[in-house]
Amino acid sequence: MAAEVASPATVRVCPLEELKRDLFKVISAEGRVILVLFHEGEVFSLDNRCPHMGFPLSQGTVREGILTCHWHHARFDLAGGCTLDPFADDVPAFATDVRDGVVFVDPHPISGDKRGHALCKLNEGLEHGLNLVLAKSVISLNELDASSEGLRQAAFFGLKNRAAGWSTGLSILTAMANVLPALTAEDRRLALFHGVVHVARSTANQSPDFDLEPLATRETRPERYVDWFRRFVDSRSEDAAERTLRTAIRIGLSQQVIATMLFAACTDHLYMDVGHTLDFTNKAFELLDHIGWEHAEAVLPSLVPHLVSAQRMEESSSWRHPVDLPDLLHKVHGELDGLLSEGGGRRRGWHGHAQLAQTILDGEPAKIIEALTESLRSGVALTDLSAAVAYAAALRPVHFHVSNEFGDWDTVHHTFTYTNAVDQALRRAPSSLLARGIFDGAMSVYLERFLNMPRQPLPSPSGQVTAGQLLAQFDVQGRVDETAQVVASLLAQGEHEVVVQTLGHALLREDAGFHQFQIFEAGVRQYRRFAGTPPGDHVLLGVARFLAAHSPTVRATGQTFDIAARLHRGEALYANQQGGAN
Repeated sequence: MAAEVASPATVRVCPLEELKRDLFKVISAEGRVILVLFHEGEVFSLDNRCPHMGFPLSQGTVREGILTCHWHHARFDLAGGCTLDPFADDVPAFATDVRDGVVFVDPHPISGDKRGHALCKLNEGLEHGLNLVLAKSVISLNELDASSEGLRQAAFFGLKNRAAGWSTGLSILTAMANVLPALTAEDRRLALFHGVVHVARSTANQSPDFDLEPLATRETRPERYVDWFRRFVDSRSEDAAERTLRTAIRIGLSQQVIATMLFAACTDHLYMDVGHTLDFTNKAFELLDHIGWEHAEAVLPSLVPHLVSAQRMEESSSWRHPVDLPDLLHKVHGELDGLLSEGGGRRRGWHGHAQLAQTILDGEPAKIIEALTESLRSGVALTDLSAAVAYAAALRPVHFHVSNEFGDWDTVHHTFTYTNAVDQALRRAPSSLLARGIFDGAMSVYLERFLNMPRQPLPSPSGQVTAGQLLAQFDVQGRVDETAQVVASLLAQGEHEVVVQTLGHALLREDAGFHQFQIFEAGVRQYRRFAGTPPGDHVLLGVARFLAAHSPTVRATGQTFDIAARLHRGEALYANQQGGAN
């Protein structure tokens, strides 16, 4: 019915007697559809849209002060609009007044703490694994310019509710926070939604974490804590390692010392857990970049369970036979201090990444190690060497032939994300101990040589193409080479940022798994390192091929987010907004 404005603050609904007779009225005022009800001698006003999926509440049922939506049976308290069911949100309530026998309603919802409400709903969504609730909270927090608060709250939830330690969900959340500047404004919200969804999944049915107390000690020497921590991780002594780390943080040892301690433990053994251990550690530090170092004691101890339980590749037959890689690596590891002292990282503007990468791709282990050590001796910086190894690893998916087993996509992915983590970690906390990861990563690249036999050639540009054509490739299963062809053409057109954004959108519209998020974020990092050069283009080609190999999926996650976005915009998901509450 049409609404008559009675005053600047109120809207006339109808005579009270009429409302008593009809029990409800639905009015439109200031862009809202409001349900006004008479129940048990009182007048109530609620938004007519069910906050769960937008169904008209006027078609629901009122009993004993509770309004039940007939679509998914969400129940709401008439007196305040609060839901009794976590899968639904609270419905906005409106102030009403009866003057001279006429009912008036204020068309503005009764105000509350919107930010606090969104954060509360985020927590409920994480607790119960409610994706629609998570989507709504992410959208609301973005609108309130409070996404960083949502990121922090989701991170704390993931840390406290998983005794097993750091999770893939926390890595995805951090990776998506890292790549936000590379995405379109619309996709940034979707990226954070994927992050919180995976945090919820990683904590589902997990035991909560209980912290150990730091040591009560006068010991403050950094070197002592580094030695203790490495020793306890080596002997798989989880509690001792955790207390050592917590104490080191609590007494105020520097970020550099703490980083050196953790990264040294990650490289005391070879390529731990096929690279995940060091990658998780790097991600934990990147999470602290987003939420603040003051939360280090809440974040970093979550790494300890993985550190002490990780598989060590010197225990793997593939690293021992036919070439004893651990023996070669342990020898060069012992020489690193001398090599770094001799070279001093004095060479600036070194551009030998592509040549060194080819040696790593095609050479035998002894030749690869010799090329790396000679580069160090000649003064090439550690971060140049780590970038060259990461580039070599990025070329494996570029040249990966689709005749390989599908599972071997993960093999090349693991090495690329590990070498990227080594590269990022060295920029944060360079040391001879962490530099061991450069050599370990190079040996992992070597071990994957059979996956480039036959070697898939680089695609050549094939004419003018659009971003839409690239996105369309992900709609058909198996279009790996066709996707690379379109990417090559877009890069030849100079559309590099379009490629990055389109690959990001292609990732986010899928029900992507952990590895897809990992490789996109690592690819963006390495592309930025080599932007404007052929290696930068090659990195994007490898990422595109990997994502295409894993597309399409059902895309249920994106559908949920789209529903939440439409509801937030006030769109009518159901055409009929009239009916009868009874």
